[in-house]
Amino acid sequence: MRELLEAVAAGERSPAEAEAELRGYVTSEDGRFDAARSDRRGIPEAILAEGKTADQVANLATTAIETTGRALVTRLDQAQTEVLEERLETDFPQATVDRRRSTLLATSAAHDRPTLVTRVAIVTAGTVDGPVADEAELVCLDAGMTIDRIEDVGVASLTRILDQRDRLREADVIIVAAGREGALPTVVAGLVDTPVIGVPVSSGYGHGGDGEAALAGMLQSCTVLSVVNVDAGFVAGAQATLIAQAIDVAVNPKNEAD
Repeated sequence: MRELLEAVAAGERSPAEAEAELRGYVTSEDGRFDAARSDRRGIPEAILAEGKTADQVANLATTAIETTGRALVTRLDQAQTEVLEERLETDFPQATVDRRRSTLLATSAAHDRPTLVTRVAIVTAGTVDGPVADEAELVCLDAGMTIDRIEDVGVASLTRILDQRDRLREADVIIVAAGREGALPTVVAGLVDTPVIGVPVSSGYGHGGDGEAALAGMLQSCTVLSVVNVDAGFVAGAQATLIAQAIDVAVNPKNEAD
């Protein structure tokens, strides 16, 4: 502890870094950031932009990068994105920024991103499912997986997904985002022998709209798959990460100690 305090006094470590190391979290006016979650759970804390001001989002992202080397921010609107990107350019000019519409992953130059042996296929039924799949993709990117994005293969034309069978079967885990009746994950799960994670999307209209029919359809799937909540792309990416990490340890046991 003394060495840590001396490093703070010398300006070599920030107070936020010291608090994160001692408590596992950092407290600020904008909330508590769980800096130890990645070590504890294998998945970093994501910053949900929805319901926060642009400055709150930027402040929390800055804290995340300062204490963990990266920040994953979901559900950004345009105003929040502009403020966040300006802050990143000012405070972390060497950071790598990966943005997928309303989701952003910023990684400091000093952060050593892992590399996993696993491949994840992220599948969308249609273009409307893209933003939800984006969340999952950036979680998987942060984890170090190889990502294969397969777009617009909904069941309205089965040939579209059947044409992708070889790509699907190369994946170690598959995430499928689909709205309306949510049939695509069931079809995919019937074609492969790998874990499939279904993500119901709040597209569609009328009876069962807003993802309700998609959720019910996936829960009633006659092929084996797991299902997350409506629009829960982050959760799907996190579940895929845990599977991928387990596979990586099984293939490379020495990585467990690392």
